[in-house]
Amino acid sequence: MTSIRINVAEQRLYLIDAQDHVLAEYPVSTSKYGTGNENGSQKTPLGLHRIRQKIGGAMPINMVFVGREPKGLLQDCIEQGVELPQDVITSRIIWLEGMEPGRNQGGYVDTYNRYIYIHGTSEEDRIGTPASIGCIRMRNQDVVDLYRKVDIGTEVLIEA
Repeated sequence: MTSIRINVAEQRLYLIDAQDHVLAEYPVSTSKYGTGNENGSQKTPLGLHRIRQKIGGAMPINMVFVGREPKGLLQDCIEQGVELPQDVITSRIIWLEGMEPGRNQGGYVDTYNRYIYIHGTSEEDRIGTPASIGCIRMRNQDVVDLYRKVDIGTEVLIEA
């Protein structure tokens, strides 16, 4: 079974097979506020997670999601003056849930309830540097590629 390893210091995401071989590697952007698991911190949570939901698989690349609902292609939203959130979510959503009670699961540190995703971004030029408000951003083509290669339940380890 494959797994994902995200290295915050390297700003890299690795897709790993059962024998610990790297199948794919992608640059990412984690939180500009650093790492942390507290609700409201806007930091990227650490520890062991798994994919709880995958959203947007049938949508075209650069689809904008607001509240996990498709709102239109990025360029169309911009042209039509659609009000976009601070951290625009595009192309795909891979929604994570923590697997470590008290660290990233439950109470004030629950990754799933914090809406922590791996997702595409409208700011691809910032990939490779910490720039998000908690989520793990990827280039749109990269997140589409990753989305196809992982399943619900795939483990995701986020390490500093």
